Amino acid sequence: MLKISKISKKSFFSSDIGIDLGTANTLVYVRGRGLVINEPSVVAVNDKTGQMVAVGRQAKIMIGKTPPHIRAVRPLSHGVISDFEVTEELLAYLINKAQGGRTQFFGPRVVIGVPTGVTNVESRAVRDAALTAGAREVYIIEEPAAGAIGAKLPVNDAVGTMVLDIGGGTCDIAVLSLGGTVTSKSSHIAGDRFNDNIIDYVRNEFRLSIGEGTAEEVKIAIGSVMPQGEVLSRAIRGRDLATGLPREIELSSEHVREALAPSLDGLMDALKEVIEQTPPELLSDVLERGVVVFGGGALLRGLPELLAKMLGVPVHVAPDPLTAVVRGTGIITEDPQPFSDMFLHEEAILSQT
Repeated sequence: MLKISKISKKSFFSSDIGIDLGTANTLVYVRGRGLVINEPSVVAVNDKTGQMVAVGRQAKIMIGKTPPHIRAVRPLSHGVISDFEVTEELLAYLINKAQGGRTQFFGPRVVIGVPTGVTNVESRAVRDAALTAGAREVYIIEEPAAGAIGAKLPVNDAVGTMVLDIGGGTCDIAVLSLGGTVTSKSSHIAGDRFNDNIIDYVRNEFRLSIGEGTAEEVKIAIGSVMPQGEVLSRAIRGRDLATGLPREIELSSEHVREALAPSLDGLMDALKEVIEQTPPELLSDVLERGVVVFGGGALLRGLPELLAKMLGVPVHVAPDPLTAVVRGTGIITEDPQPFSDMFLHEEAILSQT
């Protein structure tokens, strides 16, 4: 995988777009306008006609409620494309919506954030989907780097900057210095795994079957990883595995904490692995400056305190952690040259205008 060595600042036009292509949500930034779209990465497809029925929020509410001929699917799994055609439809919808539905002679240039460690094949799939969806040129950057730029961290300085991006499908850990990634690791211990933990816990402890949407609601409403002084609770409904009938139970934040414990242990192991691979000089910077967390997982109650306790370094949550990555892609569209060494691609120029 080669890096783009040089990009002309003048080549980015006012319609340039930055995209945080997430497993759970996709965010879109338009140069000169800011964040314009924040939609779930879900597409509903009619298998009889092959046509797209709904995208984003409208499609998300269909999950688990559709007739057999309609599929409400997430085209990205663990941060990479699992369904190319549906991803293409999603990107086409987002790019068209970001441009206000106006047809332009030249499509926009697009900066897309992807998880750490994507393969050439996966990177090419993202690029091809965006090009087919109407982009004129596509530039790929790893999400931890984009998030660090969005959090306005000194990624181009000779200091170690450690970031943790906990998204829906992947958790990306990276140490950055001098405009590049020194050490990094991508793990599937992220928001979707936390939802699965809650589903499994409720099934095993209460003999109740619940869906992904209910688990997500529980995680957001009462989820925590450390005692918060007040025990939160929430009533949830599901199918009783013994009788097959509907049943309601009361779930507490203590239950959720117990459910998430195994995944948090795995997250700690991944963090320690990156720290062990970090050069001592950069590690001293991390010890002084701490770790910056962004992504949806950063909002999990008690997570920064738990990480600080386990790692022995300060842990900070980035301002507006949900939009850090897309804000980073937006900053790049404003002036790409300082960050050009961070771009990942096989070709410097993907299409000519």
